[in-house]
Amino acid sequence: QVQLVESGGGLVQPGGSLRLSCAASRTIFNVYTMGWYRQAPGKQREFVASITVGSNTNYADSVKGRCTCSRDNAKSTVYLQMNNLKPEDTAVYYCNRIPNGPFWGQGTQVTVSS
Repeated sequence: QVQLVESGGGLVQPGGSLRLSCAASRTIFNVYTMGWYRQAPGKQREFVASITVGSNTNYADSVKGRCTCSRDNAKSTVYLQMNNLKPEDTAVYYCNRIPNGPFWGQGTQVTVSS
């Protein structure tokens, strides 16, 4: 069974940092590019970042230069280091394989507010 478990969210002040984690089933982690997505209230889910099996990364323009995506193959875990957070980064953050599978995790809430 595919499992995606996101964690690491929280409340942070503007300019702060968070590191999100996504623990994934090996059945997808070892094969697929992994992506981070976010969904803000009243908005559609959007792409944030991705990392290939070979650790090549890609970022949305809105987070480029502020976020770093990495992976720990031994732990089947993908990370999203987020720095210089802005209020517009407030959203629920999800991970999924790319192309997206039908199963999504519960997400982790990131709230950026003073």
